Parts: sequence; structure tokens; C-alpha cells
Amino acid sequence: MNLRGIFRITNQWFSNTPERALDRAYKAALRIKAIEDEHFNGEKISASSADYSNSVISYFEADLKKYLKTVRVRLAEFRASRSVFNIPQSQMLNPLDGRITTDLDGYNLLDLNESQSITIEKLNFVDEILNKYSDNKRKSELSSALITLPEKNLIKTNLNQQITANNSKSLRERSNSWQQETASQNDPLETVADKTGVVPRSIIRTVNRLQQELDPKAEEEVVKKFRNSRDKTLISIKFILTLIIVPILTQQVTKNFAVGPIVDHFKLPQEPTIFLNLDLEEEAFVELHRFEEELRFKSLLGVAPKLSQEDIEGQVREKANEIAEEYRNRSADAIKNVFSDILSLLAFALVLLRSKADVVVLKSFIDDIVYGLSDSAKAFIIILFTDMFVGFHSPHGWEVILESISKHLGIPENRNFIFLFIATFPVILDSVIKYWIFRYLNRISPSAVATYRNMNE
Repeated sequence: MNLRGIFRITNQWFSNTPERALDRAYKAALRIKAIEDEHFNGEKISASSADYSNSVISYFEADLKKYLKTVRVRLAEFRASRSVFNIPQSQMLNPLDGRITTDLDGYNLLDLNESQSITIEKLNFVDEILNKYSDNKRKSELSSALITLPEKNLIKTNLNQQITANNSKSLRERSNSWQQETASQNDPLETVADKTGVVPRSIIRTVNRLQQELDPKAEEEVVKKFRNSRDKTLISIKFILTLIIVPILTQQVTKNFAVGPIVDHFKLPQEPTIFLNLDLEEEAFVELHRFEEELRFKSLLGVAPKLSQEDIEGQVREKANEIAEEYRNRSADAIKNVFSDILSLLAFALVLLRSKADVVVLKSFIDDIVYGLSDSAKAFIIILFTDMFVGFHSPHGWEVILESISKHLGIPENRNFIFLFIATFPVILDSVIKYWIFRYLNRISPSAVATYRNMNE
């Protein structure tokens, strides 16, 4: 390629920079519009447009910020590059021979007009999205200014006292938590002056509730919330079934059609290695010895025909061959389970990575169920879970689980490891549960913690 061709390609790439930047901004705006249409009924991405939890709203707001940043950056790139690489409307590059032609060529003039109309449509759409969210920054600044009022007043009242850094940090945490609660409830911001008044706040809340119930659009809001709750339930159930079915199907399909044939191909029918570990070998010897003793016992009692020593050895030899083939298959099956289980775990992780939105919806669905239970039900579930996994009788259950896993994977049962696991893991799990009760449940539902303590006593 000569220097002239390289210069022409480079010039063409720089000339396409405005169009490329506008396309990226347009695609980011389309993604914002898709989120609005799919999850917020075509309205703005905010807590007031849909009945989602704080985690779901935070997830969509993070995507919104990312796409808005892309739109602004690419739109600025479009404006800057267009001022530098601006092709006059009277000229256009002919794609056939690279010759610049004028408006006298009707074909190129029509293409130019069509490209201009597409550019105008994209710019209008991008500006519409930006104008819709242009006042979010101003509202957030106003909200932060209002919310910091309680902190300032508290600092002023306690000015005579020596306020340490821990006290100021706790005040900021209270202010932030109060800000999240007001944002989730979609209520107006409450300042210090609003906390005290002539009329009790309970009466005001009752009047507001009556106004909402008498509102002609109240039925629409109820239907909207019901639809959102129904969609959340369907998505969560579907995602739970996917998390259960996909790993199981992956494990079975790979074991029977991918890993199994490979292991059977490399397994020799007369290979000397029969047992994968000593536990399988002991089980086989016990079974063979039991069969031999059963033959001798029946022969002595006269239940079976009297057998000579040679006949007994012949039957024992046949049984030994059967046991060898059985345990050879069990050893191969354990190897198949190892690789198929790894692939099923990878499939499970892949489902989680590709379904981040479903994970957020499922978390919100579980939170609604758990925190929607009564205090006695919460206490009952906590006591049932703790007694089952960290209670007095839990070591027997953990022992059965670990033995089953070791047999499934063909790993020899190490009693020391099992006892060490039972001595450490339930204790760690119990500490985590107690910390969760003290740190989160005690703040969200203190009555449930009190009920749990009374039932546990």
C-alpha cells in the first residue's frame, strides 16, 4: 500500500469520527430508553416511576449514570470533531472512485440529504434523553442541602460539649440512613422545623392516606403496584428454577455424553487398578467375605446343597469378578462426578454473571418475603435454621453430609478432617448469624429479636 492510500484511509477514519461518536451516543440513549420501557413503563428511571426496592433502583441508577456519561462524552466528541472535520454540503466523497463530487450529482445529493435527516433524528433523540435527566443533579444537590440541616442543628446544640470524630461520624450515618428512607418512601424531605407542629403527625398521615384512597388515580396505582409485584414474583421464581435446573442438567448431560465417554475410552477393562481409595477396597473385601461366610453357613445348615471346597472357591471367584467390575465402575463414576460437578458449578456461575438484573430482583423478592413475615415467624425460622446447622445435634448431620460428598467424589473419608470441620465451621456460622441479628435485624425489627430471645430461652 502506497503513502497516498494510507493517507486516504487515515483521512477517511478521521472524517468518520463525528458519525461514529454520534452513533455511540445514540446507542447509549437507546439503552436508557429500553430500561425505561421495560422496567419503568416508559417513564423516568426513578423510585417514583416503579415499585422496586432500594437495591433495584440503585442498580438501574448506576446503569443510567454510566449511559448518561457515555452520551455526554460522545456528544462532546461529535461537536468537537465536526467543527474540525466538517465536510461542506456542496461536496461529498464518491465511494466508487474516491472522487469528490458536487451537488450536481443527484445521487450523492440525495444520500447527503438522507444522512442529514438521520443525524438530525439522532440528535433530537439524544437531546430528549439528556433534557429528561438534566435536572437530576440540581435535585440531588437540593436534597443533600436539606438533609444536612439536622446534622448542622445537632452540632450547634451540642457545641458546648466536646464532639469527637466518632460522634460526627454517627451523625453522618444517621443523616445518610434518613436520606435513604425518605427516598424509598417518596415523601417530601423533612427538616427540623417540620418535626414539631400544632397538629400531631399521626393525624396528618391519616389525612394523607385518606386523600390517596379518594384519589381517582389510586386504583391505577394499586393495579400498577400489583403488576410490578406479579412481575417480580414471576421473574424470581423463573430465576430460582433456572439456578436449580441448569446445574443439574449440565451435570447429567456432561457426565453421560461428554465426560463419561472420555473416561470409559481411557479405562482399560483389565487394568490392575480397581479401587480408587482404601474405603472402597474395604467395602469390597467385607462384601466378598460376607458372601463366602453365607455360602458356608447355608451349606452347614442344609438349606443349600452341600458344596465342596472347590465349589465354594469357584463361586467366590465369580463373586470376586462381579465385585471387581462393580467397584471399577464406581471408581470411574467418581472421576466422572468430579469433572461434571466442576462444569455444573461453572454453569451456575455463568448464569449468575449473565443475570445480574435477575439477581437484584430475586434479592428484592427475598427481602420482601423475609421482612414481611411476622415477628414470631422470623424468630421461628431463625431458631429452626440455627438448631439445624449449628445446634446440639448438628454435628451428626454435618458428618452425614461430608461422608456423602466424599463418596460422591471418590475421596477417602478422613475422620480427622471431618471432626475438625465440625469443630470450626458451625462455630463460625453461629457467630455470623449472631452478628447479623445484632447488626441488622436488631435495627430493622427489634420486636423480632425480642421474640427470638424469649423463644430461645
